[in-house]
Amino acid sequence: MTTSRSADAVAAAAALPGPLVGADWLAARLGEPGLVVFDASVGAHRGADRRIPGARPFDLDGALSDHDAPAPHTMPRAAAFEEAIRALGVDDTSTVVVYDGAGIYSSARAWWMLRAMGFDRAAVLDGGLPAWTAAGLPVEACGPAYEGPRGSFTARPRTGLLVDADAVGAALADPAAVVLDARTRERFTAAAPEPRAGLRGGHMPGAVNLPFGDLQRDGGLMRPAGELREAFAALTGDRERLYFSCGSGVTACVLALGASLAGYSSLAVYDGSWTDWAMRPERPAVTGRRGQFFGASEDRFTGPTTGDERVMLTDVLGAQRASWS
Repeated sequence: MTTSRSADAVAAAAALPGPLVGADWLAARLGEPGLVVFDASVGAHRGADRRIPGARPFDLDGALSDHDAPAPHTMPRAAAFEEAIRALGVDDTSTVVVYDGAGIYSSARAWWMLRAMGFDRAAVLDGGLPAWTAAGLPVEACGPAYEGPRGSFTARPRTGLLVDADAVGAALADPAAVVLDARTRERFTAAAPEPRAGLRGGHMPGAVNLPFGDLQRDGGLMRPAGELREAFAALTGDRERLYFSCGSGVTACVLALGASLAGYSSLAVYDGSWTDWAMRPERPAVTGRRGQFFGASEDRFTGPTTGDERVMLTDVLGAQRASWS
């Protein structure tokens, strides 16, 4: 049964200030009709013993990933996503706030998935559960899974927000686009191994590294919009078409959130990300800092180099050839 759109639900949605809300904003509206709060924690934070009162589980390790796909955290098909979101009581008129137990980590993935399915009435809680508790706001013991009424959510997939290896390969060869990798610098350069056993390390030739943590300040809060714009511009120049990758498509969405706050609009997330790319032997990979000229907060003319310009250009041309094959 489709629920009616109440005046309170309209008011809550109208007040949504953008893709990011603070703990004070959510605390002032908690419990309002039409407002749904999701806990999208993954890994060690999944199934924690406390939650924001009334929060429902957005289970990225469970029903809200396609477990038939080779890479973890792959977006489910539209029908499966719609069913899962309806089962969580979300209507097309709901206002959704997503948080996670780490701060801003996996919550941005849930927000981006909703956007990819045509739902714009969602935001990420700035700083997540740590910011909520640091503000002295109430939590409750986690109860059973959501057992309330079903929602009327309708999936309306948008093309281009979640993309595959072919699209990323084309972006690497496109002078108007840039691929940004949200993993740590150690994983990007292959100085540290990938957490998935047997997965090769390194990065896509031509990709640049912007660790998702660089977009956050003390307390796990997102940096102001002006600082975010500077961080992206240092790597992208005047390119406005941005593609994001990470280990499995989760923290890439933190970059998508940061870019949205910074005013960029042509954004795409590589679903499957480095896990998907590295599992494909035909896709090239490089190690060290080849393919990236300088970092977001680094001086490109200082420090040791790991390769000359000819090597970097060879890597980029290799990526272009791979995208044509």
